[in-house]
Amino acid sequence: MSRLLFRLRHVPEDEADEVRQLLLDNELEFFETSPGNWGISMPGLWLQDESRFDEARALIDNYQEQRLSRVREEFRRQQEAGEGSSFWTVFRESPLRFLSYVGLIVVVLYLSLSYFLGFL
Repeated sequence: MSRLLFRLRHVPEDEADEVRQLLLDNELEFFETSPGNWGISMPGLWLQDESRFDEARALIDNYQEQRLSRVREEFRRQQEAGEGSSFWTVFRESPLRFLSYVGLIVVVLYLSLSYFLGFL
């Protein structure tokens, strides 16, 4: 019987490709389900041979630990080089969009709280 091995919802495409390749390299038979036409089904990678689940899970856990350290290191390098996004870089890139979002947030907060705080 098949067993869900890796959920693909909100997973970057490069990570999903690397996990697929990891499974293929280790000769683990799997199949993939899509989110469906409306996006409400469970997209994931399913292991066909349930007896190899612990082996496959260990491989994926090890891969994710390596990926986490790699991504954190890349993020740290970007921050040190000044290339990462911050509050001020987002504002400088598109001040009109930034101010419109802030204005929208203020309007929503005002409408949400005005009844309770007696602003109207």
